[in-house]
Amino acid sequence: MAAKENAGIEIGIYTLADIGPDPITGNALTAKERVKEIIQAAKLADEAGLDVFGVGEHHRLDYASSSPVVLLAAIAQITKQIRLTSTTSVLSTLDPVRLFEDFATLDLLSDGRAEILAGRGAFIESFPLFGYSTNDYDELFEEHMDLLLQLTQNETVTWSGKFRPSLWNAEIAPRPVQETLPIWIGVGGTPESAVRAGRFGVGMALAILGGNPRRFKPFVDLYRQAGIDAGHAPETLKVGVTGHAYIAKTTQQAKNEFYPYYSNYWGYVNRQRGMGTRMSRDDFEHMASPDTALFVGSPQQVVEKILTQYELFGHQRFLAQLDIGGQPFKNVAKGIEMLATEIAPIVRRETGK
Repeated sequence: MAAKENAGIEIGIYTLADIGPDPITGNALTAKERVKEIIQAAKLADEAGLDVFGVGEHHRLDYASSSPVVLLAAIAQITKQIRLTSTTSVLSTLDPVRLFEDFATLDLLSDGRAEILAGRGAFIESFPLFGYSTNDYDELFEEHMDLLLQLTQNETVTWSGKFRPSLWNAEIAPRPVQETLPIWIGVGGTPESAVRAGRFGVGMALAILGGNPRRFKPFVDLYRQAGIDAGHAPETLKVGVTGHAYIAKTTQQAKNEFYPYYSNYWGYVNRQRGMGTRMSRDDFEHMASPDTALFVGSPQQVVEKILTQYELFGHQRFLAQLDIGGQPFKNVAKGIEMLATEIAPIVRRETGK
């Protein structure tokens, strides 16, 4: 692991598999076409030398991935090096035993490249779908995380809780290739979530989608302090940053090309949440300004943003979401190539010092 750490931070990409119409052409992909593109993007990312590929979970017709592990299993067969993670698994409404066994199987298929990024999810469709109540939002997550961590540590588990049947000397199979399956918690905007990730001693993946990244510094401090207070070794407390990104030769070109898609993306995400707001070009220019967390610009601009955040957080991983808003695949492929060849080498060199 030491050699890897000296190589600087891990850099990768993730997708939520949104299916939006292209705002330029009006065309929308089918779920089948979207899934094929995601697998192709993962293959490109692996061949280009990126470190991590993530797939999200949503239970809606305007997303193509309700089962990240199935997509990641397909990806495992056509990739060699890249680590494979959910981004995120909605742990509150998943059975932890099933989740662990699925990802342990993925670990066998991928020769030890599987990880779980667990979160509470931005949408709540999965609660009625699987028979859970949103009144138990926090309690469910806490209990399921407690069980999931026991499953990663023990081949046989005895456990009892409130929301699922008890386990008595239950055999948890298969066991993964990795000694311990890596677990992360996705944290959006609450200090309680950061403290919880630290207390559990798992990685914390910060979703920083806009604004000044400095406002997330207290979360990182809370996470590390909670981890140390709970008795976890500081070097095991890993921080990841995830964010929206678009890369082009110049920052102006990146903004011009990305604006229609980003405005489109927030248009349909806001509609999904019952809000009718649209993003103006002025709003976008503000969101993409140099001191914000939106990774839109030339390779140099994106490098500067990543390194600024690294100075703030000292994080171990950066994941970019490149494929949002109904973009054609050629845009995504270009972004993967530029991230891997023009950004990753500089960031790894600077953070590996």
